[in-house]
Amino acid sequence: MTVFHLVLVAIVQGITEFLPISSTAHLILAPKLLGEVDQGPLIDVAVHVGTLIAVLIAFHRDVAEAIVGVFDIIRGRIKTDAARLTRNLMIATIPLIILGLIFHKIGAMDWMRSSENGRAFKVIGWTTLIFGVLLYIADSYAPTRRDLKSIGWLEAIGIGLAQAIALIPGTSRSGITMTAGRFLGLSRTEAARFSMLMAIPAILAGGTIGAMDIVESGNVQLGLDALIAAGLSCIAALVAIKLFMGYIANATMTPFVIYRLALGAILLWIAYA
Repeated sequence: MTVFHLVLVAIVQGITEFLPISSTAHLILAPKLLGEVDQGPLIDVAVHVGTLIAVLIAFHRDVAEAIVGVFDIIRGRIKTDAARLTRNLMIATIPLIILGLIFHKIGAMDWMRSSENGRAFKVIGWTTLIFGVLLYIADSYAPTRRDLKSIGWLEAIGIGLAQAIALIPGTSRSGITMTAGRFLGLSRTEAARFSMLMAIPAILAGGTIGAMDIVESGNVQLGLDALIAAGLSCIAALVAIKLFMGYIANATMTPFVIYRLALGAILLWIAYA
């Protein structure tokens, strides 16, 4: 792939991964709209790993607490705040891993991102619209009465199931998990915080599968491209996280909803016209 395409993919991923607008959708759409060859799922995984590094840096205190939680659970101290955070992150990741393995096995991701009969535009268009509306409803009408420490294992399963749905392009992993968090009464910042922490095990799982595929392919150049893309996406993601968390502390998700509605309408017009 060209240097321009590589830089484009890395920046698009870094900016959109933690915004509720679907990074996967933009990774699929960018090359199609610019006439480039699709970079494929392995480069997609590489730029996701870059954003993983970014969230580890940006939320290093929460990451440290989750690590402490692992040892608390091992020692049987399951009621500490750290243990509850770790437990909830683990529980919320299970549905994604199960559905992700099924999708990987049957080739569902390649099918959904295919250009055949405008399939990718149709899938992304509808999911962008539908889950954009849900985000607006949750953000506008759900009460804000809870913080992250009040989330139990049942709520964690619910947010985890929402995250699994985000395997469908256009849904937005961050968007749907924030939507679920807002429906459960979390504030915007708390919902976003848990969503970004959930990205850590989610991206680790996908990155592991992708790394195995790269090794099996024996394509050294692909591996180098992946490293460059990961580094660039990490830088872009760090900037995006800081700006986004500062923004939602005092504002609503409405601008992102409007963007989703506009993008979804355009994609469906392209697909069906």
